[in-house]
Amino acid sequence: MTEESLSDIYNKSLDIISRREHSEHELTNKLLKKFKSPELIDAVVEKLKINNLVNDERYAEMYVRIRKRKGFGPKKIIYELSVRGISNSISSNAILDEGGWKEIAKNVFNKKYKDGVSSDYKDKSKQKSFMQNRGFSFQEIDSVIS
Repeated sequence: MTEESLSDIYNKSLDIISRREHSEHELTNKLLKKFKSPELIDAVVEKLKINNLVNDERYAEMYVRIRKRKGFGPKKIIYELSVRGISNSISSNAILDEGGWKEIAKNVFNKKYKDGVSSDYKDKSKQKSFMQNRGFSFQEIDSVIS
């Protein structure tokens, strides 16, 4: 029974990770919804980590690249990674390795506000709020809006 369950969990986990990269936390949660055996799930996830099929650092790098391409800033990406079970050190390293955040902030701003920085205080505040909600730091926002 246990060997069959272990095999079922392993096969399901391979099925899940074959579609896209998953963090250890995400994979564990998906498996817990289907199987009610946390000990076996932990064993399977550990085996996947040893075989480098589940790797939180690789997941963080991939996630940062995708979200950066969609115009999100480092603060928002770090938050989203933490929700997905990625430690702050791993996500911070992925953010630093990616770099070029001021350029992305500029591109995002120019795409949204084709007329440039507003001279009206209220509109300028809205522009800054938009950039903050996208996850950019004050330095990145100031480099674009100031």
